[in-house]
Amino acid sequence: MAIFGARRVLWRSFSTISSHPLRVCIVGSGPAGFYTAEKILKTHQGSQVDIIDRLPTPYGLVRSGVAPDHPETKNVINQFSRVAQNGRCSFLGNVALGYSISLVELRELYHVVLLAYGAESDRVVGIPGEDLKGVHSAREFVWWYNGHPDGRNLDPDLKNTDTAVILGQGNVALDVARILLRPTSELAITDIASHALTALEQSSIRKVYLVGRRGPVQAACTAKELREVLGIKDLYIHIKETDLKITPADEEEMKNSRIHRRIYELLSKAATAGPSQPSSGQRELHFVFFRQPDRFLESYDKKGYVSGVHLEKTTLKGIGSGKQIAIGTGQFENLSCGIVLKSIGYKSVPVDDLPFDNQKGVVPNVKGRVLSDNSGDPTSIENGLYVCGWLKRGPTGIIATNLYCAEETVASLSEDLELGVLASTTRLPKLGRDGLLQILDNRNVRVVPFSAWERIDKEEKRLGSMRNKPREKLTSWEELLKVAGSE
Repeated sequence: MAIFGARRVLWRSFSTISSHPLRVCIVGSGPAGFYTAEKILKTHQGSQVDIIDRLPTPYGLVRSGVAPDHPETKNVINQFSRVAQNGRCSFLGNVALGYSISLVELRELYHVVLLAYGAESDRVVGIPGEDLKGVHSAREFVWWYNGHPDGRNLDPDLKNTDTAVILGQGNVALDVARILLRPTSELAITDIASHALTALEQSSIRKVYLVGRRGPVQAACTAKELREVLGIKDLYIHIKETDLKITPADEEEMKNSRIHRRIYELLSKAATAGPSQPSSGQRELHFVFFRQPDRFLESYDKKGYVSGVHLEKTTLKGIGSGKQIAIGTGQFENLSCGIVLKSIGYKSVPVDDLPFDNQKGVVPNVKGRVLSDNSGDPTSIENGLYVCGWLKRGPTGIIATNLYCAEETVASLSEDLELGVLASTTRLPKLGRDGLLQILDNRNVRVVPFSAWERIDKEEKRLGSMRNKPREKLTSWEELLKVAGSE
């Protein structure tokens, strides 16, 4: 009776013609999914929200993307846990959209389906040699050291080379560089995956090159991330003095961006603060500016393996509005290495019956309302279908960016309810969670509820306490599902 009474308040507020609970399914349990769930539960009293995820573990990139030596960033999990424990919310793990259940089926079961499953693939460089062994995406590497069950078997070769090249200079690139170069004694007390810690303890990597198409003024990282990597103990930093020369166009960019000016100042200071040459055995971090990859070089000794990157020198060209792009100069050089990590951007993947802009890697939308095609026509709305997070705006921003993104999408949902746009979908009751669980049971899909995740959480913390770690992550599907199923 309480739910239906609350729903009558919703009826008065949003002029719907139904007294049935608003049933919402959110696909994806990362920050975008949980922020959206929290906002819907607060805004729409009486609504019932189900969050499904293909993994048996919730929290998305907070668990599998945030670096292990950034525990403070993961504190948001406490907030998300309270959302999952709300009596009107449920988490259903190990349920994969497009495999366990289709989008069409979800739209039949729920009044509203909101997609927030992020970006689980990678942009490609699109140059020769990208399929050589030893060339990995930064996402794969991050999943590997963070214990994602799909990253466990990556097995990057850190033993047979002393040099790694990272393409890109954003925050993910800096995370990867820091994990490769930071003393393993400091990583050992984090929640880094045990297989990654062992590999890093045995690593021969001593030199890391961070390669960027543009200059230090345009570096895409934040000051916080840059300060952290520059502050690694006993690390030699190298930046070419010529790369730090700035043009009037650079000055204009820094004048318009305090962040860009701060990044440039930090890099300039780092270039002159240390010795001119590394000491014997010292680990090295080289910032390489004004270079773009032309092709990956194959090893003469080990056929099929990468041995370096053929780089083209670049220069900057103004394109108006104070922005500059990198263009090739036709001058080339080689940079030898035994492993390459491509940190050039994550990419979302489409599912059947979902409009998708392959060029931008997002679902076409207007303020979170999914459009029927890529024309941008705001009148071609897919009623009852919404999007949030990276799938909505592309892989940009920090965790908190998803809060504002969720607020915009939920505002669109609320407006559609108020104006009666969703009347056709909210007029009749929907089966929601009961219908979903029935279908999944018929298909022998083993659903992992939040209570089962709590068993995983408890076991990981128990194992971690034995090693002076906050948790020891279970990193295989088999382990996760076994512990989830134990009573």
